[in-house]
Amino acid sequence: MNNYIEKVLNEVCEKNTTEPEFVQAVKEVIKSIAPVINDKHEAIALLERMVEPERIITFRVPWIDDSGKVQVNRGYRVQFNGAIGPFKGGLRFHPSVNQSIMKFLAFEQTFKNSLTGLPIGGGKGGSDFDPKGKSDNEIMHFCQSFMNELQRHIGHDLDVPAGDIGVGAREVGYLFGQYRKIKNTYEAGVLTGKGLDYGGSLARKEATGFGLIYFMREMLKANDLELKGKTVTISGSGNVAIYAAQKALEYGAKVVAMSDSNGCIYDENGIDLDEIKRIKEVERLRIKEYQTKYPNAKYLENIKGETPKVYTIKADIVLPCATQNDINLETAKILVQNGVIAVGEGANMPTTIEAIDYLIENKILLAPAKAANAGGVATSALEMSQNSMRYSWSFEEVDSKLNQIMTNIFANCQKTSNEFNLGINYVAAANIAGFKKVANAMIAQGVI
Repeated sequence: MNNYIEKVLNEVCEKNTTEPEFVQAVKEVIKSIAPVINDKHEAIALLERMVEPERIITFRVPWIDDSGKVQVNRGYRVQFNGAIGPFKGGLRFHPSVNQSIMKFLAFEQTFKNSLTGLPIGGGKGGSDFDPKGKSDNEIMHFCQSFMNELQRHIGHDLDVPAGDIGVGAREVGYLFGQYRKIKNTYEAGVLTGKGLDYGGSLARKEATGFGLIYFMREMLKANDLELKGKTVTISGSGNVAIYAAQKALEYGAKVVAMSDSNGCIYDENGIDLDEIKRIKEVERLRIKEYQTKYPNAKYLENIKGETPKVYTIKADIVLPCATQNDINLETAKILVQNGVIAVGEGANMPTTIEAIDYLIENKILLAPAKAANAGGVATSALEMSQNSMRYSWSFEEVDSKLNQIMTNIFANCQKTSNEFNLGINYVAAANIAGFKKVANAMIAQGVI
């Protein structure tokens, strides 16, 4: 690290002492871009500006539950960097949401969106509202109240939110309806992840999971490997996990384990993905219910403070598709001991810095989240394009464009790796490649 980078990191730590996730995200990026930082960047305080959001909007969200009681949650929108296009990033409704998590996600989104090659900046938002256990009526009331404030800060040329954890097609529908009512205009491109009947895109639901596997395919190919015949374990059983599993199966891999926050299902004969879809997408039950149809499958319950059970199962490829910091150093050591050859990050920042370093040191191929899970936001941008054209592409057309985008992202990472002699360190390669485009745009636009 040069003195300038060290100075910026120290300032970030001092200014954000209560925001560990954000500090972690900044450290992971800034340390790895040292090869491209020069005196000109320091002279215009490029890094200082890059680690500071353009703006953070925080607001109260009052709503009335089914018993008539008034509830109050906190809402956020972090518009981190708009140098290459309108702010773009999802909304997360989950009790864990706080400013640190919103900032880390928006910071990561900036570089992820840059890697797609599409003209979109980085943002993120959400609330500490928990949709679990709420009725449709309560969720509608919350979404309408949330949009009452958010609508002041978004627009198809300003900031385009989408879904994330806790925000699916139902929530996006309620949000869009309220936006349309308030604005009295049909601005379809203001939200992505919409239903197909009112401006949504085919393949959006599948995009993040499919994109992860397209990137993994290219990474394996570049290292004389392939998905066919490999065993796969997946942390998570939500949207990303399900469609990563589907695409992995199409390429001839065998998915033997999937999980939720309580534990994991291990089926050595291969997971029945249709059953997982029924449990999670239709019934919204815990993954343990898989044993009802397949009693011979093993259910391994997580123990608080210990490594999630899904990571203790031997596999060739591990796909963390749940949440941040799922793989720590202890877990990484288990993966190496179990002979894993590749890890693909479907979630945002699922691996700690220490675990990343350990995996790379042990020659494990690691597909970093900001590159490997960029398929979702890339397809959201394709949805924006369709909205602008008042036109819809077929599933095959969108999937083909997604495939090409992910192939290009890996090619960019590989090119960067070759240029800076990074070997298999695709984490650093993705950070440098994403940084260069954002940095060039910021430099061209002056000190703002």
